[in-house]
Amino acid sequence: MTEPHAPKPRPNAVFSGQTILVTGGTGSFGGAFAKYLLQTDVGEIRIVSRDEAKQEMMRVAFADPRLRFFLGDVRDERSIDIAMKGVNYVFHAAALKQVPACELFPDQAVMTNVMGSRNVIDSAIRHGIRRLVSISTDKAVYPVNAMGMSKALMEKQVQARARTLTDDDTVLAVVRYGNVIASRGSVVPVFLEQMKTGQPLTITAPEMTRFLLTLDDAIALIEFALLHAKQGDIFVRKSPASTVADLATAMVAMFGYAGGQRTIGVRPGEKLHETLCTANELASAEEFPDYFRIAMDARTIDSDPLIRGKRPSLNGTDYSSDTARQLPVGDIQAVLESLSVVQDALTASRARSLSAS
Repeated sequence: MTEPHAPKPRPNAVFSGQTILVTGGTGSFGGAFAKYLLQTDVGEIRIVSRDEAKQEMMRVAFADPRLRFFLGDVRDERSIDIAMKGVNYVFHAAALKQVPACELFPDQAVMTNVMGSRNVIDSAIRHGIRRLVSISTDKAVYPVNAMGMSKALMEKQVQARARTLTDDDTVLAVVRYGNVIASRGSVVPVFLEQMKTGQPLTITAPEMTRFLLTLDDAIALIEFALLHAKQGDIFVRKSPASTVADLATAMVAMFGYAGGQRTIGVRPGEKLHETLCTANELASAEEFPDYFRIAMDARTIDSDPLIRGKRPSLNGTDYSSDTARQLPVGDIQAVLESLSVVQDALTASRARSLSAS
């Protein structure tokens, strides 16, 4: 297992001596988050996942006694309860995330993303956890595929339970982010493998846009949510975006690749653009320099539906990847060059060129 790139430590003592639980902790986010936490004086990090092979690879890669592994599945509430005892903060990242797979097996998406999330929420509340931050996705906004629908229901579950709690109870919050550049299953590793094997780069749709969020940015968002959340809040990080065509152009230029490109069309359930906040959400959101905080609508079923607070307007449009700041190719290259997986690939590519000459 390649050690994941981790953000530089920030001067924050929130994790000092604390016990942290990460569901789905052997994924791209879990690996980077664990490496970041291990650079602090965190007490213990508990990784819960159902893949024992990835756990072993992670255990060997980190070799740190503060990292503990629990074989379990969010679908099995008992396995979550076992890992939850004595935990201070929970970060819920376990999910089925591949859009085509969830589209073909929607029942599996519901069992993990909806029912599994309910198990994590209930266990955290029973064990008196201080705060739980659940990770959602742009696909939960205007959901058109099974993955997005199941994540939207996850968000609704968080807020439904949050309405029954006070800020003295377990605080439940959500973060939404879109494409994490170079994460497992994303397009950058696909392009790197295609260049390595001499295949044309496969472009779904040249005009498709995606936010360019790094793992560093994702972790900063999650930490911000942990520090600032009130019951049922949703947090979004402001990010630049690019078209898939420009991303491919940037990678071709970086590697001097001459293998060509091939347009393959949009995959089942895939959106052309990512939306992180609706115009309606933005109208009542609190804006920070790098984030939006979307407060939960705290009304219950007994509330008068006509009672509404004044909703100031920010800009009247959604916050989406086709309206966000679009990075030029040169700036996309700068983002890519900051990623360890791209740095490693560039080094390997240069070595192959030298040996061939």
